[in-house]
Amino acid sequence: MCGIFAYLNFNVERERRYILQILFDGLRRLEYRGYDSAGIAIDDSFSRHPDTSNHFSATSPPPFVFRQAGNIESLVKFVYQGIADIDLNLEEVFSSHAGIAHTRWATHGEPAPRNSHPQSSGPGDDFLVVHNGVITNYEVLKETLVRYGFTFSSETDTEVIPKLAKFVFDNANVEGEQTVTFCQVVFEVMRHLEGAYALIFKSRHYPNELIACKHGSPLLLGVKELARDRNDNAVFQDSHFISKSEHPKELFLSSDAHAIVEHTKKVLVIEDGEVVHLKDGCVSILKFANEKGRQGGLSRPASVERALSVLEMEVEQINKGKYEHYMQKEIHEQPESLTTTMRGRLIRGGGSYKSKTVLLGGLKDHLKTIRRSRRIVFIGCGTSYNAALASRPILEELSGIPVSMEIASDLLDRQGPIYREDTAIFVSQSGETADTLLALEYARKNGALCVGVTNTVGSAIARNTHCGVHINAGAEIGVASTKAYTSQIVVMVMVALAIGGDTISNQARREAIIEGLLDLPNKAREVLKLDQEMKELAKLLIDEQSLLVFGRGYNYATALEGALKVKEIALMHSEGLLAGEMKHGPLALVDENLPIVVIATRDNCFSKQQSVIQQLHARKGRLIVMCSKGDGASVCPSGSCRAIEVPQVEDCLQPVVNILPLQLLAYHLTVLRGHNVDQPRNLAKSVTTQ
Repeated sequence: MCGIFAYLNFNVERERRYILQILFDGLRRLEYRGYDSAGIAIDDSFSRHPDTSNHFSATSPPPFVFRQAGNIESLVKFVYQGIADIDLNLEEVFSSHAGIAHTRWATHGEPAPRNSHPQSSGPGDDFLVVHNGVITNYEVLKETLVRYGFTFSSETDTEVIPKLAKFVFDNANVEGEQTVTFCQVVFEVMRHLEGAYALIFKSRHYPNELIACKHGSPLLLGVKELARDRNDNAVFQDSHFISKSEHPKELFLSSDAHAIVEHTKKVLVIEDGEVVHLKDGCVSILKFANEKGRQGGLSRPASVERALSVLEMEVEQINKGKYEHYMQKEIHEQPESLTTTMRGRLIRGGGSYKSKTVLLGGLKDHLKTIRRSRRIVFIGCGTSYNAALASRPILEELSGIPVSMEIASDLLDRQGPIYREDTAIFVSQSGETADTLLALEYARKNGALCVGVTNTVGSAIARNTHCGVHINAGAEIGVASTKAYTSQIVVMVMVALAIGGDTISNQARREAIIEGLLDLPNKAREVLKLDQEMKELAKLLIDEQSLLVFGRGYNYATALEGALKVKEIALMHSEGLLAGEMKHGPLALVDENLPIVVIATRDNCFSKQQSVIQQLHARKGRLIVMCSKGDGASVCPSGSCRAIEVPQVEDCLQPVVNILPLQLLAYHLTVLRGHNVDQPRNLAKSVTTQ
């Protein structure tokens, strides 16, 4: 939804120019999470204000806050222009400095500077906050604060947070004596917040300190610890623990690992309810104590000790390399991402394994429970839902268990029945999708076994499900998912193989699928050679207003996902339809002008799709048929339609092959129509709000 980033250097001399560049680069890495407005806050210096003082002796000069509508580059220009206007020295050196930054995807209030983050406590910017998520009780808090004399300048839910912090601070410090700690202020604020959030607090009353906390939204701390060599130079120190000494450090807070990995791979995944306090080179991790730990209405935190983990990500994964756009790169990475998804999980046989088999370590202790389930329920949103839908037939076939599909938001709206005998499989690329997380909470309360399928180690879904499988597709920056979708299908096919692995009757079928999986990356490479052909097709469709995509069986999901890709990035109306429902309404739309894609590769629905093609042709439909290699002449007699030929694979794997030409088509349509491929209008990558 939004991207939040912070950088704090301690005992490391950094120029203001360097600090700004770190913040801007962090936002650029996070821009795919939101790109309608952005902002930063950096420190002024005491040297410019030698007479700075008030009744709190520790208070620093007011920070500089810059907020701007538009993308990150708009903010960059605005900041440097503002710095020039006030003649601020970019070469000024800080041995310690705390800066925060934010890129926004609007939920409350239009994209405008007043609604951008950091949000402020009011004149003087005593407290500043950047926020990812939604505060559901903000209206009640706002009414209370207004009664106490606070005025609001934005339409955001976030503005109540810094104002509440100032209210707590002012009421806790009496007669000009500062007695309340930064952590106590934040704990008291958290006690009043409802909803999902990841927050970073900055305050002029607590110079060179930052506090981060979260509930339901992702947040990571990156630690780059340095030591002094014999020449008193700061050098990187590799450690799995956060030193509490005064060693030089650079600390990074981010809603996504993409903004941290280029600086350090040592990270701490912040847990719900934790407060991470960065002060004087120390990282303190604190949690709410029980009611007995409250003193004067403020929380007494309990300390938590945790080791750092190591990011399994390389900087090259988050760069475009030779490609013009991230989406283009990610489409062409699919042979490699599919290989990575399957690595170590497929066994051809031999040794202690007499036959081909699948090993999924995250599920092995729960397979017997899943096999005894009354039903399996797939729960997801958008592309993840489509990936689950593509996998449903093979899971039903191999497990013999009824499989139902649920869109997470609709399940919650209906309060649909979930039972203790159910297995609920939650599919989410980010592992932080708000509706899916709420559905997970609902399923757990109802006693279902909860399984996660995500692309993010340590995500909320990965932590809160009973078991699961990571898809290991690698970093995906483009908002429109491509390689995560195909890897999700492959993982769920492997889940079906693992669940059905104790039956002898389907052993030949299982072994054929495993052989097909092993060869799938080669088939993907073959399909990607259609790139130029899809570009030529895109040129023919560039001025069209609508596109229909018909599929059935395994490829109904392909129709939905292909149409979704065209819709979300090319900004062209596109609809995926179940071919069996064609005569129940959609046939009325068919004429010689409307382009229609029919997916008719060889599977158990092939003959039915041939009939669909004939009926559309009889009504002068403008057809584009995706068919198996060698079938072009037979499905398009007399050149009556355009054929896209793809390799034939096992039917349950055909959706992985068939989606690739549609991804390429959507990509080229978007480029030709002049739209932003990686940052489509009104959309963001990780949907962390309802």
